[in-house]
Amino acid sequence: MRMFGSLIRSLRQAQDLSRDELADRIGYSKSLVAMIERGVRMPSQAFIDKGEEVLEARGVLRGAAPFLSRERYPWWFGEYVDREAEAVSVYTYNVHVLHGLVQTEHYARSVLGARYPILDGEEIDRRVQARLARQSLLSRTPAVSLALVIEEWVLRRPIGGHAVLRGQLERLLELTAMRNVSVQVMPMTRKSHAGFNGPWTLLETPERDWLAYVEGQAGGLVIDDRKEVSELHGRYGMIRSQALSTEDSAKLIEQMAGEL
Repeated sequence: MRMFGSLIRSLRQAQDLSRDELADRIGYSKSLVAMIERGVRMPSQAFIDKGEEVLEARGVLRGAAPFLSRERYPWWFGEYVDREAEAVSVYTYNVHVLHGLVQTEHYARSVLGARYPILDGEEIDRRVQARLARQSLLSRTPAVSLALVIEEWVLRRPIGGHAVLRGQLERLLELTAMRNVSVQVMPMTRKSHAGFNGPWTLLETPERDWLAYVEGQAGGLVIDDRKEVSELHGRYGMIRSQALSTEDSAKLIEQMAGEL
């Protein structure tokens, strides 16, 4: 990644562009451009494609891309990770498992260990550490604003066993005490709500634009179409109004933890 980052920097300087100017032209933050140039952040395919165009690279970046290794994440997850790293707000709706930003190490390991096709031990270790590293978002300065709406059954499924689930519920309770985190539970007693189409995540960029991310069995997709994002944003507001309040959610989580 350092060699690729050095290549980006050389091409940028050859075009007489500052990092700010490059960031503006390709639609990413200056900090992300800096991290990629230093070789500490893997560029997404979208970054590479835009860089090809803006830097007039004539295929050099695309030619170098196959030699990059994204061992920490699946190939389709790269753009989301880039966008999440620079987000000022993350709103997510969880229907199967908890979002990676709030998973404990044991919970994450259990989730990845259940994957099919099976991942070997070293790959699980890499992905767990990568998932935990993303959580620095919650304690950085300024910290990200994180909102979660979680289906109640997600919190009742004993992923990894009762001890692992109890630790995960206790972690959620810790997060509810943070001023930048909101946790709401969608109760199983609710007959209907606006989230039946499935899970999604909303990201607010440093420029105060909004993106959406949806994930399925075959991979994930970052959505930047304004109409689609607006609809998902409105839908998220609706499910927040239909879920339990943050206070009642914390009480329910505490009760569930006590039952284990």
